[in-house]
Amino acid sequence: MRESIIRIREEIKAYNILDIESQEAFRLKFLSKKGIISNLFDQFKTVSPDEKRELGRELNQLKLLATEKYNSIKDNFSSFDKTSKQDDLTRPGYDLNLGSRHPISIIRSEIISIFEKIGFSVAEGPEIEDDDHVFTKLNFAPEHPARDMQDTFYIFRQSVEDSNPNDILLRTHTSSVQIRVMQSQKPPIRAIFPGRVFRNEAISARAHCIFHQVEGLYINEKVSFADLKQSLLFFAREMFGKNTDIRLRPSYFPFTEPSAEMDVRCRICEGKGCNICKHTGWLEILGCGMVHPNVLESCDIDSKKYTGFAFGMGIERLAMLKYQINDLRLYFENDIRFLKQFRSVL
Repeated sequence: MRESIIRIREEIKAYNILDIESQEAFRLKFLSKKGIISNLFDQFKTVSPDEKRELGRELNQLKLLATEKYNSIKDNFSSFDKTSKQDDLTRPGYDLNLGSRHPISIIRSEIISIFEKIGFSVAEGPEIEDDDHVFTKLNFAPEHPARDMQDTFYIFRQSVEDSNPNDILLRTHTSSVQIRVMQSQKPPIRAIFPGRVFRNEAISARAHCIFHQVEGLYINEKVSFADLKQSLLFFAREMFGKNTDIRLRPSYFPFTEPSAEMDVRCRICEGKGCNICKHTGWLEILGCGMVHPNVLESCDIDSKKYTGFAFGMGIERLAMLKYQINDLRLYFENDIRFLKQFRSVL
């Protein structure tokens, strides 16, 4: 029996396995229930007691040799088969199912990127604010209509008669972050303030009770209205193209003086007039102006030494112009047909 074990050991070592078929033939010949090694174990039962210990050790080593060779070849062929199916360079490629970013996120990132080019940093603040930061320090009079319940979502208010400066509300603009920055930093200050704001307005194609703003603030010595105009012209042409036309119209805001509203030529109708631009050919995208001295003084900034400008724009309105979207409500409905259009936009 020892001679059979030696012969079979050499046969196992010399057995050449080239493919899956020869691998299976090896298993059947040496390791199956009717294979050679199984037959040797059957013969082992008839071996004399004096030889069993030595022959049993050799027989187990023989089976281990055949098993290890089979398993190593099996792993190699499994890996090769898997690789050949997955990494076949001649097979047709699969379509990449890319996700998409929301148009509000796309425009927000683009606005931030444009103003970062001219030195503006980014600051953010809380959406739940107090009256002092949203209205009082921004030079809103106590009887200003913006404080009324029809425009503002108040979370807590003691009474109509009690004009409590610590009323808690959902911020109606990100100008509250301007106040926080002016209170915590000394000029020069150059920052933008993106965020979500809330106003009690009827929802329509042109308005919503929730929307997104980006406001900006620059305070330093000798800042002029010309600096404001050139900054906004740079922004408009970076956002909409180098031939973009803008116009500034006189306006009024409690926190700026002088104040203006900036329009760009409507990209949806190319200036011909449509329901989005109210058939004027122009679309208002932001309000701006020189920071009111009262606002600077309320934040302990010397208004005789420092001047500054501020501006604020709605991200939804800019996205409407950029992508020619004619209904604000689409931004909030999560309609997959709408969102898929921005799949290739970074």
